Order: sequence, then C-alpha cells, then structure tokens
Amino acid sequence: MSEKVLLDTDIGSDIDDAVCLAYLLAQPRCQLLGITTVSGQVEERARLASALCTHAGREIPIFPGAEAPLLGPQRQPKAPQAQALARWKHQRQFPRGQAIEFLRQTIRANPGEVTLLAIGPLTNVALLFAVDAEVPRLLKGLVLMCGVFARHRSPLVEWNAGCDPHATAIVYRAPVLRHRSIGLDVTLQVQLETARVREKFQVTPLRPVLDFAEVWFGNNAAITFHDPLAATTLFDEQICSFTSGRVDIELSGERVAGLTHWAPGPQPAPHEVALHVDPERFFDHYFSVFR
Repeated sequence: MSEKVLLDTDIGSDIDDAVCLAYLLAQPRCQLLGITTVSGQVEERARLASALCTHAGREIPIFPGAEAPLLGPQRQPKAPQAQALARWKHQRQFPRGQAIEFLRQTIRANPGEVTLLAIGPLTNVALLFAVDAEVPRLLKGLVLMCGVFARHRSPLVEWNAGCDPHATAIVYRAPVLRHRSIGLDVTLQVQLETARVREKFQVTPLRPVLDFAEVWFGNNAAITFHDPLAATTLFDEQICSFTSGRVDIELSGERVAGLTHWAPGPQPAPHEVALHVDPERFFDHYFSVFR
C-alpha cells in the first residue's frame, strides 16, 4: 500500500537531504505529493530538488518556502551544493509565496492520509500550523529528523531544532495524531565513509547525489544518513524502535535554545521518539530500492 508523503527539506546544506529525496523518488510505496524547501537560498534548494526529480523522470510540485527563521539569526544562509547544478537538468523558476498554502491545501484534500516528513529547520511547518490550527489533526502523521533524546555528558542542540527554536517549539506543541522524531543520537549510528559512498552510489538514480556529495566531501569524510533514516521508518517499522512520551523545547539561553527535553511516559502521550536503530537493516532497506 502506498504512503502519501509531503517532504519539507533544506536540501543543499548537509548532503543527507539529497540522499533522502533520491530514496523517496525510488521507493515504490511512496506517493510523493510535493516538496517544500526551507532556510537560506530556498530557490537554489528548490532547483537541487528539481534536479533529482528530473533525473528520476518525475514531475513533483516544488515550492520554495521560508528563508529566515521566525526569530533569531539565520544560521544557514547558503546552499553550497547548488554549485553542482550546472551539470544537471532542472527547473529554474518556481511559484513564490505559495509553499504554506500548498501544504495546507494538500493536507486538507487528503484528510488522515498524508505524512509530513520534515528534515530541515521547522519554520515552514510552524507557519503551516499557525495559519491553520486544524491541519495537525488532519495529518496521518508527522515525522521529523530533529532533536537529541538520549542524554550525553553535556547538552547538545541538534541542528534542525536549533536553527529555529521557536518554530520547533510550535511544532512540538501541535496536536498531531502520530508525532515521531528520529534524533541525532540515533542517526549518528548510520554512517558511510567517503570511499564506501562512492562505491555504493554508482547506480544511476544516485549519480546526481554523488555529484552533489563531492561538494560535501570537501569538508567531510563521511555521510551520516540522518534524513534517509527518518524516511525509511515510513516503510519499515522494524528499522527503529519508538518510545512514547513528551518532548519540550528549551527557548531560553542562546547556547541551548532548541534543546529537546525528553520524558518517557505511558499512553496516551503526545510524542514518539526513536531510541534504537538496526543499522544493518537500515542500509539493506535503503539500497534495496535502487536495485
């Protein structure tokens, strides 16, 4: 049975967004209804998404969303991987100012059927929930690559949560039927070093991703599959195990704004977080869609 998915992404910064989108385009059970982009240079991010869709032979609606956080400084003003766009066919013009309304209308047209997969800062999602307070209840589910839930020696603010902490707080307060988070403590367990990525990404659907990744490899020696891990949980319930409880977001203090405070609790609970992952099962599942 297919899953109706909306993807909200900051593709163009960390390479894992492109790795995630390539998976969704190749996943036969994914009915990708549309893509919205978020954070600095949203049009460049839309072009990167378009390049992957075009390469896959898919026409997916793409809408540039919010460039700046709700409050505070912009921590992610550029989309560095856009320098690879000249080598790949892509759409150049996109509707502006329509991303939130596109999400709203799509969810309202498919009540109880759409999973919103958000793998960037949560500005677009917060704006959506603020514009239409009924939308969270109309979602089948909300899946986030966001947060840290297994505590370490010192507080650690995950990037997506910290880029727009006030948006993060709005999203975690929303009354979504199934509100799942895959956090940094789990995603750090699924990594491939550069040489292994170059070997595994030779299949045709992943070639533009590998080209984008060469920009990433200028400053990084591996890919961590943060966002693809979140995506695969939509199609294989055994990759991660989830625990119910409550997530609250720290908003005071410049260094810890966006910190996720996690407390497990009995049902009914507003949130589910991934605390365990099967890395071997994840990689087998991820690469199986490209065979």
